Amino acid sequence: MNLKILLEDGSEFRGKAFGAKKEYKLGELVFFTGMTGYQEVLSDPSYCDQMVCMTYPLIGNYGLNRDDFESLKPYLSALVIKEYCDRPSNWRSQFSLDQVLKEHDIPGITRVDTRALTRKVREHGSMKSILVYEDGDMDRARELLKQDLPKDQVSRVSTKQVIHSPGVGKRVVVYDFGIKKGILKELSKRSCDVIVVPYNTSCEDLNRWKPDGVLLSNGPGDPRDLPGVIEEVKKIRQTYPSFGLCLGHQLLALSYGCQVEKLKFGHHGANHPVYDYNKEKAIITSQNHNYAVVEASIKGAGLKLTHTNLNDKSVAGFKDDKAPVFGVQHHPEASPGPQDSSYLFDEFLVSLGEDQRGVIHARS
Repeated sequence: MNLKILLEDGSEFRGKAFGAKKEYKLGELVFFTGMTGYQEVLSDPSYCDQMVCMTYPLIGNYGLNRDDFESLKPYLSALVIKEYCDRPSNWRSQFSLDQVLKEHDIPGITRVDTRALTRKVREHGSMKSILVYEDGDMDRARELLKQDLPKDQVSRVSTKQVIHSPGVGKRVVVYDFGIKKGILKELSKRSCDVIVVPYNTSCEDLNRWKPDGVLLSNGPGDPRDLPGVIEEVKKIRQTYPSFGLCLGHQLLALSYGCQVEKLKFGHHGANHPVYDYNKEKAIITSQNHNYAVVEASIKGAGLKLTHTNLNDKSVAGFKDDKAPVFGVQHHPEASPGPQDSSYLFDEFLVSLGEDQRGVIHARS
């Protein structure tokens, strides 16, 4: 069945439908530059409400399996690819991409000129887009494109209850803004006693579990849409050693009074070079975000820049020299992508100290 993508600037890209049969699906169009990892992209909650264009042309060729999902269900609005392989060949393959998309009611579109589509986004920036069948109502689609995208993504992807994963090491409370399984695996590898909590858990509730430290996870959307969470994060990082990843990193920065800006087309890929000033070397990272902390505001808040994205010089990490608090704008757990920066989990555990079981000196 013929299907097309209508962009908010009026341009159209045609293709063939696969996956769920769902028309008038609205999303923010972004592109992912990794050569592999479509299952991890599909199941990353940070892509909630986004229409993801895969720049690598052949997708679906190694299938999907039970163990490589980063969450229990995908949240993206649609998947856009050049060529869909409906006969995957891999000894770990258990499902086809088409099966998984249908199961979770997500439409896909193939035979799209993804190279031209990516160049469009690079030139004009991320924009709203909608899927319409060839005989669909174009006037209705154009009206839908005028609507604002939702701002409640974090509340939809976050856990609704407290989850405990017992361990014999340090107790780490993880705020779930859209967490990936890879983060929990890295903590479990280090024997952490992990408690995952909903995104809106108060610092007062947090105190009941007496954590050694707090990890603020990745997640979708604009961090400025979470003013109540920012206030709680300020209390948390004044009380506990804190480590922020991606959205968690942005929320930490906002809690210090820093500024966040939207990038033109975001960073979505498994091959982004980042310079680590502490180690004095470049690392290759996995990234997925549309927002970045403004560097001038980092310095204005008395924080130290620790990482820089070498592609566009945007902030990729900072730390507080006066408290055990730091954050990075990339995924040290990878999935997909290189594991160059997994040492950051070790640095987080070092920041917890050997005898800390609760509060550190409060700092505003």
